[in-house]
Order: sequence, then structure tokens, then C-alpha cells
Amino acid sequence: MKYIIILLCSLIAFSSQAQQKITIADIYEKGTFRQKSVRGINWMNDGRYYSTQVENDIIKYDVTSGQQVEILLDGSALQPAIDFVRYSFSSDESQLLLMTEREPIYRRSYRAEFYIYDMGNKSLKKLSDKGKQSYATLSPDGTKVAFTRENNLFYVNLSDMSEVQVTDNGKFNHIINGSTDWVYEEELSFTRAFEWSGDSKTLFYLTFDESNVKEYNMQVWNNGQLYPQDYRFKYPKAGEANSEISATVYDLTSSKKTSVDLGSDQEYYIARIRRTMSPTEFSLVRLNRLQNQLDILHVASTTGKVDIILTEKNQRYIDIDFIDELVYLKNGKHFIHASERSGYKHLYLYGTDGTLVNPITSGNWEVSSVVGVDQTSKRAKVYFTSTEKSPLERQLYAVDINGKNKKLLRGETGWHSTTMGGDFKYYIDSYSNPSQPLKVSLYETKQNKLVKVLEDNAALEATTKSYSITSKEFFTFKNKGGVELNGYMVKPADFSETKKYPVLVFQYSGPGSQQVQMNYGGSPNNYWHQMLAQKGYIVAVIDPRGTGARGEEFKKMTYKQLGKYESEDHIDGAKYLCSLPYIDPSRIGIWGWSYGGYMSSLAMFKGEGLFKAAIAVAPVTNWRFYDTIYTERYMAKPQDNASGYDDNSPVSHSQKLKGNFLLIHGTGDDNVHFQNAVTLQNKLIAEGKQFDSFYYPDRTHSIYRSGARPHLFNMMTEWILENL
Repeated sequence: MKYIIILLCSLIAFSSQAQQKITIADIYEKGTFRQKSVRGINWMNDGRYYSTQVENDIIKYDVTSGQQVEILLDGSALQPAIDFVRYSFSSDESQLLLMTEREPIYRRSYRAEFYIYDMGNKSLKKLSDKGKQSYATLSPDGTKVAFTRENNLFYVNLSDMSEVQVTDNGKFNHIINGSTDWVYEEELSFTRAFEWSGDSKTLFYLTFDESNVKEYNMQVWNNGQLYPQDYRFKYPKAGEANSEISATVYDLTSSKKTSVDLGSDQEYYIARIRRTMSPTEFSLVRLNRLQNQLDILHVASTTGKVDIILTEKNQRYIDIDFIDELVYLKNGKHFIHASERSGYKHLYLYGTDGTLVNPITSGNWEVSSVVGVDQTSKRAKVYFTSTEKSPLERQLYAVDINGKNKKLLRGETGWHSTTMGGDFKYYIDSYSNPSQPLKVSLYETKQNKLVKVLEDNAALEATTKSYSITSKEFFTFKNKGGVELNGYMVKPADFSETKKYPVLVFQYSGPGSQQVQMNYGGSPNNYWHQMLAQKGYIVAVIDPRGTGARGEEFKKMTYKQLGKYESEDHIDGAKYLCSLPYIDPSRIGIWGWSYGGYMSSLAMFKGEGLFKAAIAVAPVTNWRFYDTIYTERYMAKPQDNASGYDDNSPVSHSQKLKGNFLLIHGTGDDNVHFQNAVTLQNKLIAEGKQFDSFYYPDRTHSIYRSGARPHLFNMMTEWILENL
């Protein structure tokens, strides 16, 4: 009898565990489903070791065993006591640059305090006592650190900690030296606008003159102070004036400043600054304003002389993500450049005079990223991930620099992301598939042999089973033009084809993006979709035309007509879902954030009743309100493409609203301005359309701070239960 009772109790406990329900707190507060990884890896000069930050320590690990071998920095012993959030080594690994007290400005910009730690004598010195710094960077020889502060450029001599001011005319909303303006930061992922020369004798820097850029102002309430603050910053909207850019080479010995001629036409962007293999040469990537021409420039650090090495033009636009695949080879004679010249993103080898040597990759598939270039042997080898097996997957390959002997290294069905050590003897592969959380493994490169599993997320896998998490189910359908589109569904664990289910479509849909991926999908939003599945909904995710990983023609067909083809595809997608026997055609919903909010609004309006409900979070409602770099890349200027801007604005279709619509925005959104929501609301009100709206005071585009994220998803959950 005793054993029967124990068995019954065990069965009851198991049944209870199997029926655990996901809550918003699990997802956004408790971290119940947080996926572990091996983060902050810094490969050491000796490729046998890597270091990583563990709390306030820096730990050195043996790559061959994955075991800790040394505590490089004991954070508890630091004097003065600091808690650092990031670190970097000098080139010889004798010094550490530590960042602490990081204060964000916008998405990528920040101010912080920096310290220099000497690995030999264990001393810790504060970089400057004159105010927080930004983007502190060690010189290649490890003797100096350059940084910006209050729109000016400085450097510190580490021998005596003396500070040298390079520029003195920096002024907020007027002149920026050595840092980028708002639109560069947001759309080019570029904040540090200075670079050391290879010989550490000169600094190259950009200056942004924002004087003619119009201001955008936001009221900031700051928890109910008597009068709100009026925050103004320079934001160039599509078709309006950008900052004027100039460049200078500064000689540290003579303090001489040499102007660099970036071109007579001021309508350009300097999208990247880096060094070539020459110790006295910089490399710049220049884009014209419409971003359909790319130039690679080489600048002499001694004279400022500029040579145009390579020019590439495109009938529509050049994808900004490609510029980070530019790799200079150690022989000083060649570089690797990524291009869509064949209709797919591939890698090409060029001489440093701009002469094409040979394609490195080719085929009707795309290179996703360059992992590394091993130049230790006579013939260099390129490691890269690609879509060759499927646009929904990423595998790891190696190929000789001459384009021969391509080899698949990691081909398990799913998604691979890889990093390699400096000597390329080992690599770390992060892998997941729709049913397996992230698995991080160390491999020996030459034999392609597993050395050690560093993280398998076994605990998360057990947790997901207890919550009855279901795997993605992939599907395809054809739009009215016969183009096949990809999607996946998340279904309830007790799904039955004999029942009728409501469907919520999630999408982002922006140019070159991809949501339908054969990975685990461990983001918080994906677990919210699982929560909705537990409540009896099917969640479908669809990538329309204009998204990425399927070649240039598929991605760029939305050029000058953002919204047109994507909304048509989501309407066709909803019709496809309605045709399935287990879908309730009267209960189709759609939601999205940012570009996805733009698309959920547009599809809802143009669908004219096809969608019962839609949620738009922080949406663009007219591309005239958005910034120059992003918008003009895909739409050209509004002065030259008025119909493209207006024909697919949700504001232009709002009179067609039928059904339930929820509009959400943060008033402190410096990216997609609250103006977008206000304009759409005014139009809906004028047309007598009933809808729901909610604003988050002072919250930025991510709507995250001070409990906003769980509040947002609790609200959306309740709204969906009531309206879909």
C-alpha cells in the first residue's frame, strides 16, 4: 500500500509539472527560460588559451581542455575598488583597459570611466579625472589611449598619464570630433570615428558639423517633475540636410593636423574606418547618399593623400552589412571584399590596387558572415557561414583563398554561429535547431574534431519539457504571384486537427531581415508566443518578399516601394492560413514591432477585415518621418519618390480599418518618434475609427525601463484574449 501511495503521489507531481503554465514573470522577470552561452570570449595571442569575464574576474582557460588555468585579474583585489563591465587587452597582453560606470546615451553610444591595469606590477590607474570618456582605445604599441569627451578628441600618454587634447571646438548639437552623430550610430552601427595608425604615430578622425541639421525635440517628464524637460537633438529626416563630414590626420609628435580630401560632393557617408596592413595607411568605406555606390579609399597617414582603390555600383542599393566583411591580408598585397555582383552575396579577392584576382565563393546561395581568414600556411584559407544548404539554416565552411577545396565543417541541420582563435587551430561553434537549445562546443580545426562541449543547456531543456514547450513547425505557401514564402507555426501542445484555432501572425518584414530560421529561437518574445499557444492560439511567423537570405532580387524588389509587397504577402499569408482545416478564419490577428508595427498596421488596413485584430508597437507610419540613411537607402529621397513614400503609408489607408487595432509607443523614442503614433491617431480619429492606444512615458524604442516590458506584454496578452 505504501508503494502505491508513493507512486500515486509521483504521478500527481509529474502531471502537475507537465502542466506548468508560462507566465509573463517567467519570461521577462525571473529568467526561467534564459539560455546559457559562453560569452565574452577573448582569444589570447597564443591560440591555445582564451579569456572571459566571470563577474568581476578575468579567467584564462585552456582551449584544449576547457578548464580554467589562471585568474588573470582578481577583481576583489583591485585598488581602487571598481566593478568593471568590459575589458580589452593591449596587443602584447601586458595591459588591460577596463570600463566601469557605463552610462548609455542612445542605442550604441555611451560614456564611462576607464582604468588601465598593468599585468606585471598589478597596478590600476584611472585614465582621466576630467569627466567620463567614450570609446577609449589603446594604441597598437600599447603606450597611449585615445578617447572622446564632450565632442572632442583626446589621448593619454600611459608613461606619465598626461592628457593631450587634440580638438577644442566640439559643441553639443553643433560640432562632433571623433564620434559619430545620431544617424550614423543608429543606421551604420558606427560610434567611434577615430583610428590609430599601425605605427601609433598618428590619429585619423572625422568631424561632424551638425549646424544645418534640423532638431527633433522630446518632452521628458522624469517621474512627474513640475515642468517637463525639453530634450532637443539633431535628427535628419528623409530628404533633409545631413551633417557635413570632414576628416583629419593628427601627428602626435608635431601636433600637426592635415586635412583629408574625402570628395568634392558632400552628399556621402564614411561608413567605416580601419587600418590596412601598412603601418602608415588607413582604409575608409565611403557611400554616396543614396548608398548605391561604394568606394574603398586608402589614406596615407603621413600626408593625408587619398587613393580610390575600388568602386562598386548597384542599380538599387548596396547592403550596409557587407562592409564588415572587408579583410586585409597580412601579405599587404590583397584584401577580401563582399559583393552581390552575381545576384547573391559572395566573397572576392582583390589586389590592393583594386584589381580583381578571383572569386572566393560562388553559387545560388549567400555567404552569411566571414568567421576568419587563416594566413598561417602558404595558401590562406577562408572560414565562413552560408545558406548553401538552405536559406533557413547556417553551416560552417572552409575554402582556399583561390576559391578551391571548399569543405563543409559543421553541417548539422539547424543554425551555426562560430568564432575562431587567432591561430585558427580551434573554433567554438554555437549550434541550435528547432527542438534543441543552444549547444556551445569546442572543435580542433585541422581534424574537425570535437574537444569539449562547453555548454549544452541541459537544465533549460528539462525546464522546457516541464512547461510543454512545442517545436516550430515549418511550412511554405505561394503568394498570388506564385512566389514561395517561408513560415513556421507554434501550436498548442494538445493540438488537434479536429479543432478550430485562432491564429496570431508575428513578423518583422524589414529589408534583409529574417525571422523564419531553423534555430531554437530562445528569445523572450518566442516564449510569449509559447504562452499564447498554451492559451489555445496558434502563432505563425512569416517572412515576406524583401527579407533576406534568398538573394538580391528577392530582397531588393521592395526598393522604392517599402510596404507594398510585404503587406500583399501577409494578406496572402492570412488567406493561406484561413484555408487550413484547423484554423478559424474569423480569428486571424497580426502583430509586430518597429518595421513589424508598420507592417501589422498596413496589412490590417489593406486587409479590410481579413484580420480581426492587430497590434502595432512603435511603428513607422510614414517614411517621411524617419531618418536619412535608412529610409533613403531603400526609398531614395521623398523629393524624388513621393508616391513611394505615401502610397504605402498606414496613414494613407487608415480609413479602411475594420476590426480591433492596438497602437503602442514610447514617448521617449529617439529612433521611431512618437510623432508617428500621434499622426496615425489623429487620422483615425478624424475618420471616426475606434481603436485602442497606449503610450509609455519617457520610454525609448525598446520600451524596457522600470518595469515597462512585463507591463507591455501583460497588457498585450489581455488585449489578445479579449479581441482575438
